Amino acid sequence: MLKQRLENFARINLVGEATPLEKLNRLSDYLGRDIYIKRDDVTPLALGGNKLRKLEFLAAAALEQGADTLVTAGAIQSNHVRQTAAVAAKLGLRCLALLENPIGTAEHNYQTNGNRLLLDLFNVEVVMCDSLYDPAAQLAEQATLLEAQGFRPYIVPVGGSNALGALGYVQCALEIAEQSTAELLEFDAVIVASGSAGTHAGLAVALQQLMPDTPLIGMTVSRSAEQQYPKVAVLAQQVIDALELETTLPEISLWDDYYGPRYGEPSSEGTAAIKLLAEQEAMLLDPVYTGKAMAGLLDGLTRDLIPGEGPILFIHTGGAPALFAYHPQV
Repeated sequence: MLKQRLENFARINLVGEATPLEKLNRLSDYLGRDIYIKRDDVTPLALGGNKLRKLEFLAAAALEQGADTLVTAGAIQSNHVRQTAAVAAKLGLRCLALLENPIGTAEHNYQTNGNRLLLDLFNVEVVMCDSLYDPAAQLAEQATLLEAQGFRPYIVPVGGSNALGALGYVQCALEIAEQSTAELLEFDAVIVASGSAGTHAGLAVALQQLMPDTPLIGMTVSRSAEQQYPKVAVLAQQVIDALELETTLPEISLWDDYYGPRYGEPSSEGTAAIKLLAEQEAMLLDPVYTGKAMAGLLDGLTRDLIPGEGPILFIHTGGAPALFAYHPQV
């Protein structure tokens, strides 16, 4: 049913075939628990990442509306902005990015390397701001300025996280269900970083339909669970409404012990998780999202917070280009 309802929405196939679902053999032996990973870090455009799934739907809407410019916002090292810029380049569109420096660092590497370097390669028009205090209003202002110049802008929300973008992770959940069935896998939990909330919301709605006995745990990367919950819940309800599903809001589980010291700033636990995955699996996590989410998974196992004794699935949302920008701190 979900698959058929997704077909009602315009979509550009940017991801291609299903991303791999792999067992991390050495890490599993090290931890004494089977750990699998959904490799959305290897989506095929601009060094990969989860935002490409959202942009399949958002860019299709932009083209349907005759847009010639994608307008979005994020941190200087935003993976979302990098992938939006790449999609714009791929489709022959302009891209304007409104950027903030959320950690207030003057570190040259942070301001010029990693994702920020790639924006220059994609020929993005960068507009710096002191802070993204009201992203929707600030993006609308930039769109108005572009319209006055004769352009036709399409606003891509921060993180690509609205109901339309979140459909990309309904699609991902369909892949996970098919792959786990093919491999005869029953996961005790699915772990994902929870930030702008679109990835989390799309997975939550779809996994409730497809794998109802498997809890989804969101590791917050930017705010407390109390602050994050309404963001995920509102988006999840919007996804339910968009797909016209007759269902209740899915359970939203959030852990918020691992995002400190703040969004965009590496933590010692996250750094340790990055090093562990690199040493055990040659797998690259990032210091803003997946490193902190993996730190939560590792701590959850240590403290027996993850139920059962069966396999756990970790959603790898990408972000490795940021490693180069954070190198002095990592």
